[in-house]
Amino acid sequence: MKKVSFVMAGAALALAACAQQEEVMVVEEPMVEAVATEYTVYFGFDSAALSDLGAETVAAASAAAAGMSSVSVVGHTDTVGSVAYNQGLSEARAATVSGAMVSNGVNPAIITAAGRSENDLAVATADGVREPRNRRVEISLN
Repeated sequence: MKKVSFVMAGAALALAACAQQEEVMVVEEPMVEAVATEYTVYFGFDSAALSDLGAETVAAASAAAAGMSSVSVVGHTDTVGSVAYNQGLSEARAATVSGAMVSNGVNPAIITAAGRSENDLAVATADGVREPRNRRVEISLN
């Protein structure tokens, strides 16, 4: 009888302890997908025309620009040609990308476009070198 009373008392204590436990609420935070803020669009030699891949990159940047306060579009060239010619080409590349972004719904008032000619090379080269990685437009979203 003592054993049964002891077991019953233990069970009562265990139930009392369970009743006193705090309720735990689990809150799941929504997954936030990281949005890229830097994009690079590459161009063919002596060209300001978007390739299919370039158009896809601009479309992705345009979608990511929603809700951003500013977009910087900076064109670059390789070292083939004169600095003056390359300045015009880099500006044309920046204008192509800016125009495509506007066509994709980006507010033109938040876009700043500029050309850097053969300054700020992605890959350092001597003058007159056709380096594809230097023929680019860099898009920065802020």
